[in-house]
Amino acid sequence: MRIGDKLTGTISGIQSYGVFVKLDDEHQGLIHISELRHGFVSDLNDKYSVGDEIDVIVMDIDEYNQKISLSTRALHPMKVGRPILHKHFWTNYRNKIGYKTIAQHKSDWVNEAMSRIKDKNQKK
Repeated sequence: MRIGDKLTGTISGIQSYGVFVKLDDEHQGLIHISELRHGFVSDLNDKYSVGDEIDVIVMDIDEYNQKISLSTRALHPMKVGRPILHKHFWTNYRNKIGYKTIAQHKSDWVNEAMSRIKDKNQKK
């Protein structure tokens, strides 16, 4: 067994921090919760069960205590960004108003801010 090997094992235990996988009669490894999949993992018991077969990649083998770190996340390419379901623009193109509504209120917002600044300075 080497780092980078793709193996199939059997889930032998589930803890809050990860999933233990029995690789053969002599070796067992751990898939840390951060290596299970891309994104947030809420509850391991929802997706994984003891006895299930699982494909893994060997990430690390500790030379001193022979602990094996595994990953399933490395088997799946990372999706960059979120899917665009609908494009949302800050303007409403159907009404074709663009910057007009902001321009109408801008002077009021500036005046309010300036009066708050003056009031704050006068209280000092």
